[in-house]
Amino acid sequence: MDGTLVDTEPYWMASETALVSRHGGTWTHEQGLQLVGNDLITSARIIRAQTGIPGTDEEIVEQVLAGVVERVRTHGAPWRPGALDLLARLRGAGVPCALVTMSYDVFAAAVLEAAPPGTFDVVVTGDQVTRGKPHPEAYLTAADRLGVEVTRCVAIEDSPTGVVSALASGARTIAVPMMLPIEARPGLSRLRTLEDVELDLLARIADGDVVDDLEPAGRTSR
Repeated sequence: MDGTLVDTEPYWMASETALVSRHGGTWTHEQGLQLVGNDLITSARIIRAQTGIPGTDEEIVEQVLAGVVERVRTHGAPWRPGALDLLARLRGAGVPCALVTMSYDVFAAAVLEAAPPGTFDVVVTGDQVTRGKPHPEAYLTAADRLGVEVTRCVAIEDSPTGVVSALASGARTIAVPMMLPIEARPGLSRLRTLEDVELDLLARIADGDVVDDLEPAGRTSR
């Protein structure tokens, strides 16, 4: 969700910075990049280890999350280019879709308020799994709830951590990088944007094609 469908990473970084500042510390953009794609407890541990702010991991998550939810409800959820159009085409074609995010349910709900009803058949959030990304549990859970084989799923991710999770689950995986670069690796497709992504491209990737628009010549291979 964060960074793939909506550009909310700046909200997270602003909330992290505000929390650390309230305790007299500093939090840089570079430190914030360490948290992209992580489950929230892991992110809280990193914040606490690097800043020494008080509170349990759960308390830190609660405070950061509250700040992000407030920003979404105040400023809206900035959808990434092409995301809503692609979801609409999938919905129109009867393709079941799952949202797999390490954000908690309260935040996912705030974002999905801005999406058309029925956009997702299944929502798996970070507080519904015991092992967050890069572990594949969240993607395996989503496939199970959809009632489909995970190897017939196409996962779309924006972070290296998310890519590792999706690939480990057995899903065909597309990376659309935003905050962090994602290196080429076997079996990974990479696209510059979700704009104008057609369903036949997703079908090809589901069938095993690897499409890499980030290679200099836009290499396509099997």
